[in-house]
Amino acid sequence: MSEMRRDERRRKGARSGFTLVELLLVVCILGILYAGVKLVMTGQDEQARITMTRGSIGTIEQAVQIFAMKHNGKLPDALEELTQGTDSEPGLLRAGAITDSWGTQFGYVKQGKKFTITSAGPDGEMGTDDDITN
Repeated sequence: MSEMRRDERRRKGARSGFTLVELLLVVCILGILYAGVKLVMTGQDEQARITMTRGSIGTIEQAVQIFAMKHNGKLPDALEELTQGTDSEPGLLRAGAITDSWGTQFGYVKQGKKFTITSAGPDGEMGTDDDITN
């Protein structure tokens, strides 16, 4: 009888670890979960970039309005003017503030007393459906 118990213990001891197939299955499941999380996070990343770009456009709008107040209603000819300071005052924007979240420079068009600021959006091309404007 004691010999029978020893055999049972040996069989149980041999089965206490994981097989290679079980480990591969766990690795595959973790890979699938990682891919799903990555897809969800990628979508959030794009939405965050769009939101940040809209905020940047708002900041540039304010800088253009401040520039106009300081220069008797004259709008800047280009966004670069907003980054240039004088000896007594710094520029209204830092140089990197005139590019969107994708690294593309904002478009700026002035029409009389009005102006438009445009981001090329995720595709990086102006004049497409994903452009973001003020």
